[in-house]
Amino acid sequence: MSAVLTIASLTLREAGRRRVLRALIVLTVVLLGLSAWGFSRLTAETDLGALTTGEARLVASQLLNLVMYGLSLIAASGTAFLAGPTVAGEIESGMALAVAARPVRRGSILLGKWLGLVGFGAGFVTVAGLAQFVIVQVTVGYWPPQPVIALLLLAAQTAILLTLALLLSTFLSPMASGIVAVGLFGATWIAGVVGGIGDALGNDSVALVGTISRMILPTDGLWRGAMYALQDPTVLGAFGEQMAGFPFLSQAALSWPYLGWVLLWAALVLGLATTVFHRRDV
Repeated sequence: MSAVLTIASLTLREAGRRRVLRALIVLTVVLLGLSAWGFSRLTAETDLGALTTGEARLVASQLLNLVMYGLSLIAASGTAFLAGPTVAGEIESGMALAVAARPVRRGSILLGKWLGLVGFGAGFVTVAGLAQFVIVQVTVGYWPPQPVIALLLLAAQTAILLTLALLLSTFLSPMASGIVAVGLFGATWIAGVVGGIGDALGNDSVALVGTISRMILPTDGLWRGAMYALQDPTVLGAFGEQMAGFPFLSQAALSWPYLGWVLLWAALVLGLATTVFHRRDV
């Protein structure tokens, strides 16, 4: 266990030194700055008149989901491209051979790297998410109803994607593993939007697309759970039927069986990554 924690600590430190971290910080600061300006203009006077406090909170609830999706995309992309070099990059450079030659199991090496990356992703999501919540509270006076649950689900979303990226990095190049992971992340979100439209239209076949995609890669399912925790409870009462297919509106919280499937999915994919890494020549 000490070896796993040591590798996790080294992975976390290495992630902090990579240029990807600088890019993440720049993108996050830009997004937070733009969102601060946008939220501050919600109560401004327009040709249609100013929004009331209640209307501003309702709009802010939906805009918060939009901005948080941007933050989750930044976190997911960054961690996916960090996960690639941790295995594939070290294999290409020969560093993995030096580490694997020591009396440390390859499974421990991979688990340590996974823990380090999960810690990095969870920390990023927590800091950026809290900063966004403070911005919305200061500018509009809105605080999400379940911020802790939302941040936990967003951190889990990041962990799921980096787990996939870690598996891909055991047999693909660092760049290819990141591109494929982020591509699947986007494809799953689009499939979820298509499924939402199917629900709104009462088309079970189209709705099934979203359901299947959320089982194959749970990132979109976790995102929808986070949206439900972030949005104002009155949104569903005001727009539930008319906006059932809206991509930044969630109809219900996640069920415990689905959360259990997410944990099982992560364990299976991490186990598969360990098996592939164990059998690969380094």
